[in-house]
Amino acid sequence: MRIGVAPHRLWPDREEELDTVLQTAVRAEELGLDHVFASGHAVAGATGVTPDPLVLLAAVAGATRRIGLVTSVLVLPLYNPLILAHQAATLDRLSGGRFTLGVGTGWDTEEYAAVGVPFAGRGRRTDEQLTGVRQLWRGEGSPRLGVLPRTEGGPPVWIGGQSDAALRRALRFGDAWHGSGVDAEALTGVRARLDTLGDEVGRDPGELALTAGLFLVPPGFTPAVKVPGRPLGGADASAESVRDELGRLSDAGLVSASLWLPVATEELPDALAWVAGELVSHFSDQ
Repeated sequence: MRIGVAPHRLWPDREEELDTVLQTAVRAEELGLDHVFASGHAVAGATGVTPDPLVLLAAVAGATRRIGLVTSVLVLPLYNPLILAHQAATLDRLSGGRFTLGVGTGWDTEEYAAVGVPFAGRGRRTDEQLTGVRQLWRGEGSPRLGVLPRTEGGPPVWIGGQSDAALRRALRFGDAWHGSGVDAEALTGVRARLDTLGDEVGRDPGELALTAGLFLVPPGFTPAVKVPGRPLGGADASAESVRDELGRLSDAGLVSASLWLPVATEELPDALAWVAGELVSHFSDQ
């Protein structure tokens, strides 16, 4: 299983908490993490302050050499598809093919209103945008994208959401389905639903990887915010319980875990070291 982390804590309150994201990303690379990821909200709100994910990951790309770069997730209907396809292709090319575009339809009606994009119909528009982005990456039709991606056919696409429409979208357009806060039982249920929907969509669901964003408070650390849902390993997690749950997720088909660490910003380096020492080293040996 590949394990990645966000380069800042979950839901930071202040912009100053983002000032060390590059140092955190470099440290994550040094510690052997697979990827760093960034979510995207254009306006501050219940989830705190949020940097632009593509700008953040472009800066990380310039400061690192190996580590993967993932949006988890970018709210696709808020973007012009041609501009986004160009930005993603540029990031994929300049990073040496390290970029993965994780997308979702979003949930924040106030954000949609602030951007001036209708909330209704966002699923249909997402499907249309993914069709267009994929075509632009392949260099098909007109206009030709300003720069084509380094990765043939474009960077990998992870598609979030748990509705049937989202799962169909993942089968039609995705390299992976990207869940949030799932346990092994829920993941098994998603795989069963994908198996059912695969015939309808006309794609072998076994071709679709399973990935997820998960929430982890390492043992000995205090949550800085209320953890949404059940944290990895349980409320009173131990190294053994976290490894056990990740093992069960792996057995259920999860290939990549993106860990949100809801600890205080000043404790983030120590939390990263715990993840590397207790999780990365364990799962890299399997």
